[in-house]
Amino acid sequence: MKNSPKIKIAPSILSADFARLGEQVQEADKAGADYIHVDVMDGRFVPQITIGAPVVAAIRKWTKLPLDVHLMIESPERQIEQFVKAGANIVTVHQETCQHIHRCVQMITDLGCKAGVSINPATSISVLDEILPEVNLVLLMTVNPGFAGQTFIKSSLDKIARLRAEIDRRKLKAELEVDGGINTSTASSVVKAGATVLVAGAAIYNGQDNVKEAIRKLRVSLYAPGG
Repeated sequence: MKNSPKIKIAPSILSADFARLGEQVQEADKAGADYIHVDVMDGRFVPQITIGAPVVAAIRKWTKLPLDVHLMIESPERQIEQFVKAGANIVTVHQETCQHIHRCVQMITDLGCKAGVSINPATSISVLDEILPEVNLVLLMTVNPGFAGQTFIKSSLDKIARLRAEIDRRKLKAELEVDGGINTSTASSVVKAGATVLVAGAAIYNGQDNVKEAIRKLRVSLYAPGG
């Protein structure tokens, strides 16, 4: 990409040690992360139930980094305000769960927060045509949402590239975030396809490397030959 922006790393706390969640967030902050990615799941849109606004408020005290809150929930419009009040800086809703996606996006921005829209692997990027100019971020899921540690869906690379081309063609400023199966083996290809924000959970909170070393390895892998 010409004039390539800095690639941002957003550690996902879904893979963190919840018994020491604040410390794990702080470790990512000190290790040079750009965002802290917070996956909120309701047990309906996705199988798992994770965390709510009180946990977001708790981790807000451990970092000044932007909290990138990904609402994988039904009827997100009922919950948006409480997550913004808890300290979210970016709130992303799923196109698949919003009957009135423009209204949700407007609600987020009216609350002074950056707005994102996410789509699942089998959802066409064409559904974003009308809302794309209104959002700060688009999140492409490269696994089916709901569980950490899944394998990257390789066919997603073409989808990332097509969305990158559309954002550039329309001269939009939306960040292109990718979530699912991001690790040292996949990150380079994802960036070459056009992603600008990488969400990584198991690759960073893996129990083998410390968080700083895991982030360092992920950044180094972005420039690996081939990809």
